[in-house]
Amino acid sequence: KPGEGSGFQFNVLIKPTGAAELEKEKPPLRVLGLEPDQPEYRLLIAEDNEMNRQLLVKLLEPLGIKIEQAANGQEAVQIWQDWDPHLIWMDMRMPILDGHQATRQIKASSKGQATVIIALTATAFEEEREKVQLEGCDDFVRKPFREEDIFDMLAKHLGVRYIYETVEDPGGASDLPDARLDDQLSGALAELTASMLVDLRAAIVEADLNRILELIDQIALQNPSLAGQLSELARNFEYKRLLMVIDNAGESG
Repeated sequence: KPGEGSGFQFNVLIKPTGAAELEKEKPPLRVLGLEPDQPEYRLLIAEDNEMNRQLLVKLLEPLGIKIEQAANGQEAVQIWQDWDPHLIWMDMRMPILDGHQATRQIKASSKGQATVIIALTATAFEEEREKVQLEGCDDFVRKPFREEDIFDMLAKHLGVRYIYETVEDPGGASDLPDARLDDQLSGALAELTASMLVDLRAAIVEADLNRILELIDQIALQNPSLAGQLSELARNFEYKRLLMVIDNAGESG
């Protein structure tokens, strides 16, 4: 109702599950690099948001993957013609020429048929997936994406092979219960300057992942192990948990 708001109600059919049926979640694997004897992969990031482009660059370039960037669909088509990338990360909403138009232009040629195009979109509607696939996109990733989504797409469509490291620190912190691990993180954070904690908290509140990772890079100069654990939480969008350990660090400091 105008001026009052709205209420929504629904029922969900569920059934209880016994503890024996629940599998212990496996720790995610961190990609360290590419296995040897692979092609020099060329990827084009077509995205009008510079922070989103830089997030992908920061994720992929350290692996030795060649990256080019386009801020609109027209630039994407031109770079594709001149550079012949193996795969294009194509944002669907861009100025001048949007991702839909750029995809149709590229896929209209035999050369474009050999180029993998992955649609990047914030929509949650399944109809959007069907639309972009009809336009020629080879696959679909929703924003915000996790880094494993990106790596999985490269493996699926290009056959990229990775060197992995189990996400755990030398002290076996990943085997600790979450509460104990969070206490350790808070204790380590308490050793940082107050201004660093304030800046990191502000970036998390704003959900600015690019800024969060920049600050974590600074933390890595003092405490690489702490930075690695914070980076893992940030890339998995565990912002509430990050805020909690930061606030606990401030109280203990």
